[in-house]
Amino acid sequence: MSREPCELARRLAREAEAVCRHYLSNGKRSGRYWVVGDVHNTPGRSLFVRLQESPKGPAGKWIDAATAEHGDLLDIIRESLALRSFREVAEEARRFLKLPRSERQSTPKLVRPTVLAGSQKAARRLFAMSDPIGGTAVETYLRRRGITRIHDGGSLRFHPRCYYRANEHSPTETWPAMIARVTDLDGRLTGVHRTWLDPDRFDRKRLGKAPLDTPRRAMGDLLGNAVRFGAVDDVLVAGEGIETMLSLRHVLPTLPMAAALSANHLAAMLLPTGLRRLYIARDADAAGDAAQAILTQRAEAVSIELIPLSPRVGDFNDDLQIFGSDAVREAIRRQLVPEDVARFLHWSMVAAG
Repeated sequence: MSREPCELARRLAREAEAVCRHYLSNGKRSGRYWVVGDVHNTPGRSLFVRLQESPKGPAGKWIDAATAEHGDLLDIIRESLALRSFREVAEEARRFLKLPRSERQSTPKLVRPTVLAGSQKAARRLFAMSDPIGGTAVETYLRRRGITRIHDGGSLRFHPRCYYRANEHSPTETWPAMIARVTDLDGRLTGVHRTWLDPDRFDRKRLGKAPLDTPRRAMGDLLGNAVRFGAVDDVLVAGEGIETMLSLRHVLPTLPMAAALSANHLAAMLLPTGLRRLYIARDADAAGDAAQAILTQRAEAVSIELIPLSPRVGDFNDDLQIFGSDAVREAIRRQLVPEDVARFLHWSMVAAG
């Protein structure tokens, strides 16, 4: 790292907690660390930013326990704001520090941490080591959530003893897990999403997630990518959660869908070439509203028609469990354009019955 980035990183490190409060506002302080979901400011407890210098390292250094990514506060600024060049990152850092703008015209490119390749390799290895979900705890878990027809297209697998660590200081545990394949637009595996399960909790109230602080985590390269169900032609449904999208696939098994895994990632999801209509299966909350607004702007910019699909309660899995598949199918029918009703919903109704 050249002199200027080093100096900016040192100055930011002196105000590490203030940097975190500003750029990672969905997190909170926990002891000597700032804890948040990831560098994109997603709520959660996966990313740990060191707030004070210690024998373990300098202030401002961070690691994401879910992906093994690591870096400094310049990386936090870049990723949280989706900045592309080091020039933009340096200008934002100076603005935050109230430093004068540099006169230099050329600046070095900030390279993404090389550990990303390793985390993708680990993701591919984990998915390859996992088994088909038929007859496993994954199938039981999804059925307990009302998803009795699982049209996952091979995107889901089961691992009987998947590693889990609450943080870098905690011991490693093993739990059964649902493993979901994250792919890019060309179908290349870029990461996986893990949902740890506890078969002893498979009842209607608890539904089977393991009793962990963060029973859902992802690893690998997620930004712009998604867990995909079905091959996309010109129509796609995109949403946040895996269970949400599988609930819609339960009643629309031939309509291609994608789970972006969070509202932030849904807003940043890359759109396939040739797409002419995008349905957003939004969650009924503020984050879902924000994701819809951003995706609407992006879709309109490339002449893609965007149509929201709204659940009656929190999300479509809640709807499926509370109201049943017939009610969800009818609610979706009223929100699809007529040609998609004939193209996708009519076939699914014939097949179901």
